[in-house]
Amino acid sequence: MTAAIVGAGAIGGLLAAHLVRSGQDTIVIARGPHLAAIQSRGLTVRDAEGEFTTHPEATNDIAAIRRADVVFVTLKAQSISAVAPALGAALNPRATVVAAVNGIPWWYFADRPLRSVDPGGVINSSISLDQVIGCVVYPAATVVEPGVIEHTEGNRFSLGERDGSTSERIQDISAILARAGFKAPIQSRLRNEIWHKLLGSATLNPVSALTRKSLGRLLAGPAGRDLVRRLMEEVAAVARSLDVELPLTIDKRIEAAAAVGEHKTSMLKDLEAAKPLEIDALLGAVIELADDRSLAVPSLRTVYGLAKLLDESNRRS
Repeated sequence: MTAAIVGAGAIGGLLAAHLVRSGQDTIVIARGPHLAAIQSRGLTVRDAEGEFTTHPEATNDIAAIRRADVVFVTLKAQSISAVAPALGAALNPRATVVAAVNGIPWWYFADRPLRSVDPGGVINSSISLDQVIGCVVYPAATVVEPGVIEHTEGNRFSLGERDGSTSERIQDISAILARAGFKAPIQSRLRNEIWHKLLGSATLNPVSALTRKSLGRLLAGPAGRDLVRRLMEEVAAVARSLDVELPLTIDKRIEAAAAVGEHKTSMLKDLEAAKPLEIDALLGAVIELADDRSLAVPSLRTVYGLAKLLDESNRRS
């Protein structure tokens, strides 16, 4: 089996490096200084146990994925539409696409694209849903310099077929991830897990970016906790309208986040690095679904608007 990573930034690069180290034939699609560093010096991962360097095949030519049996899409959600036509055209018809993305993914509904994550249905029209496997990503990592990734925590990539089945292909992909050192459980109800993660990422991420606070600081006092609780209650209401079961209470979810301490969310890191913020897949999609069900989500709307303004200002700075 040959694996390809489309978008070998922090998460994609982490995944690629571990796959290569385990002996997996791996193609990396990257760009700019990061690609140049991988091609010249290799791809290095640093974590609490030390560091290691691998030398994957790396290119900016997406046509290289034609040889891949499994393609991990690890791009930020807002970047997928732009590459989807080329990705779909290059994809081997027998290949499996693992959508390792944050928020509500483009494949969530078979009968309709979500405007907030797939404007105009470009992704759905470019990539056959029959080829897609869902994935909830838990590792936290950062590209600290071109070709070098710092892995701070997490090693789980939960996998799920759209119909909840345990197919041969998903078992094969789980196995190669396990050989690479990751936990890769196969979930029959991955949508529940998507919303469990979204309960935090749709609330904690934008508020941490707006306040520029780590999770520990954000949740240290009643003001932060009360705001996050209101936001989580609105997210949970939308989830329930879709018959999603959340495994933790909101209070337990808040306590778990507070216990992380000085951790910076991915959105706060992107803000500090002057990168586009991943807002629509996290917040916009929840609001779109709330509108479809005539659910009031006033707090989410306010935070969404503020986060959009912050993103616009950050891109101009």
